[in-house]
Amino acid sequence: MKLTTAATAIVATLIMSFSAARAEDKSWTDRIDFSGDFRLRYESTDEEFEVERSRMRFRSRFGFSVTASDDVEFVLRLATGGENPVSANQTFGDGFSSKDIGVDFAYVDWKISDTLNFYGGKMKNPFFRPGGSGLVWDGDLTPEGLAIRYSSGLVFGTVGGFAVEERSTSDDSLLYVVQGGVGYPFGESNKLTVGAGYVAYTNTIGNEAFHDGKAKGNTLDTDDLYVFEYKNTEVFAQVDTKLADWPVQIFAHYAKNDKVSRENTAMAYGAKVGSSKDRGELQFTWVYNDVEADSVVATFTDSDFGGGGTDAKGHVLKAKYAISRKIFVGGTIFVNNVERFQGAEHDFNRFQLDLEFKFN
Repeated sequence: MKLTTAATAIVATLIMSFSAARAEDKSWTDRIDFSGDFRLRYESTDEEFEVERSRMRFRSRFGFSVTASDDVEFVLRLATGGENPVSANQTFGDGFSSKDIGVDFAYVDWKISDTLNFYGGKMKNPFFRPGGSGLVWDGDLTPEGLAIRYSSGLVFGTVGGFAVEERSTSDDSLLYVVQGGVGYPFGESNKLTVGAGYVAYTNTIGNEAFHDGKAKGNTLDTDDLYVFEYKNTEVFAQVDTKLADWPVQIFAHYAKNDKVSRENTAMAYGAKVGSSKDRGELQFTWVYNDVEADSVVATFTDSDFGGGGTDAKGHVLKAKYAISRKIFVGGTIFVNNVERFQGAEHDFNRFQLDLEFKFN
């Protein structure tokens, strides 16, 4: 979506929210919360057999939520990145050309009861990702469809149905997900979260890879069409605790494609130490991923690890420092091996240095 269309959507939403506010006899300005962020990134990629690449990139996101009533909220967010479903990054260059802005969020959050929420539209990912894991879905992915989330006491669960690929000449590809878990507190500042889920895509065999037709590690035939189905069972665990005054999070995530007999498993485990929410705070993260070629849909998994996609394994090291509550600096190092099954295994190393600003 180009900027002009997005701007039209903003105006229409503001008019709608103003009308709703008048109906409730309350100020429309009290019903809108704005938020946004801007990130500058230097990135260097060193891949064996390839030319080393360095580039400057940026990401900008801006949106708002409108409280239409006590139980209904509408969320709209615009982001750079064009049509890429798993990245809002834009690269500096291309002759100072204009950059695309698209709709990142456009959904309604209806609080049906104290324990039940309904989401409809292009939404923030409603599913639990242990440690922020990108094993099944990249952190920037915003699925499109319907979801219901239940949360009461120790128990949580989410079911959803999403439209992945609409086709005029063959059946559409849909995504159905069910996930549940338990968050169990123990001790004074400890919590154990465990759960499982099932992720099922329809109509993959004989169709192009989602979004751009690129394999990204998945198996395609000679016509560049999917060979396999993708039906994942996932299990996960996360422990939140403290070491002295430092928050500590340890997590593990495992997924298996039940429709493939080989190259069908993916796993991630790691730890986070510290926090970067307040001024002067520092956080360190280590993650190890091993993502086999046909374990998950490559289009939607972590877009940075191994260059994006599956058929990769290795380490991720991160550090982030809060200059203030609104300004952060951070660095990430990827030390990976790629194309272990689909090609000639080789090294892939990536370094990212970020300066981030938040506006909310």
